Amino acid sequence: MPAIIDDDPAAGLTELPFPPVTKAHILNCSYHNWHSKYRAITPKSRVVPLPKPFVDYLRADGIVLPDDDEERPEWDDDSGVFSSDNQDATRDDEEEDSDVAADWRETHDAIKSTIAELGGKVVPKLNWSAPKDATWINATNSMECRSPNDIYLLLKSSDFVTHDLEHAFDECVDSPESSLPQSEIPYHLVLRKHFQMNPSVEFRCFARGRKLLCMCQRDLKHFDFLFNMQSKLQSLIQEFFDVRLRDSFPDENFTFDVYVPAPYSKVWLVDVNPWAPRTDPLLFSWLEILTMPEPPGMAGRDDGPEEFVRLSLRPATDGAEKDNAESHGGEASDDVDNEDADSDSDVDEEYWYPELRLIRTGDPEAYSFATPQYSAHKLPRDVVDASQSGEGLREFARDWQNVLAKRRQEDATAESSDDD
Repeated sequence: MPAIIDDDPAAGLTELPFPPVTKAHILNCSYHNWHSKYRAITPKSRVVPLPKPFVDYLRADGIVLPDDDEERPEWDDDSGVFSSDNQDATRDDEEEDSDVAADWRETHDAIKSTIAELGGKVVPKLNWSAPKDATWINATNSMECRSPNDIYLLLKSSDFVTHDLEHAFDECVDSPESSLPQSEIPYHLVLRKHFQMNPSVEFRCFARGRKLLCMCQRDLKHFDFLFNMQSKLQSLIQEFFDVRLRDSFPDENFTFDVYVPAPYSKVWLVDVNPWAPRTDPLLFSWLEILTMPEPPGMAGRDDGPEEFVRLSLRPATDGAEKDNAESHGGEASDDVDNEDADSDSDVDEEYWYPELRLIRTGDPEAYSFATPQYSAHKLPRDVVDASQSGEGLREFARDWQNVLAKRRQEDATAESSDDD
């Protein structure tokens, strides 16, 4: 029996080998910090600084929307039902109500004018997070907003935004660059001009030590056409990273989201995310990414994309071209395979690109059996927290049984009182 050699880099690990997450790194990934540097390669957007009274409004319980004269419906009443006395009484009642936006009316006006500047429809987000989990409360069932109140409704209903406001520095350590407390984070509202994005060509990319390790789809569905252009996407995103991000972003480790619209010749930077467990690795696992071997021949690389020539290495496609041809009713050509083999024998060097992981037709993510996206944010927080560990779930079950027992006892007491 041959000896078993354990060369698994994850063997013996008891926790994810993340480097310490610093407050400076979290701030570097905040949209307002990197947008000005990469403005030319991001979708059109504006950043509105938020004063403390507005941040306090977002943190406050309940949803109270400010009055806006332009958003009030106008009543044309000729019936005489609403007399002048009634109208005066209504005005008196309105004057007694405090204006929730009184301390940040200038910010409200700036948001309104920015919406108009961007064409009347925008998509909002805070420093790090967009309120994607709260689209159920919006009339459009999307993040499209046409008025300031649409934006406030989304922001105040979102757990993602609450995390930005209350937990941005959770599990972070101070660093020489920043020891800023949570209460002094400079919050900003990002308003991006609304346009119809094709979710099939959004990708999440992972950079470690200023080297692009891997990337994958953001939308977890199967898109057959992506396999035909896999190598092109790998090349395009790798070049984008080398030219635009590799040496200019302040941190060595970070993740970033890109958008590659038709005709698939240009890459747009959509977001930068922390190198931390809070960032979703999607089709990878963080253990897989953190223990991934150094890309071949990249150690000590100081030059540009021309240094990506590698010996006899190909992008890992796992037969994607053949699968794609068969799925379209065609057949993989033997002549093409032979031609490729001949060309491989003639070429000593080829470019190496990071893996682009796509969802195939047989992958579980390609079907609708999975839990709906952001469904956890539609449950009570106690249930979600309890589900994170077995002990928490048992504790929640005990508490729930106690509540039920107390309710039965109260019902029994009430019945006996009725009988008496």
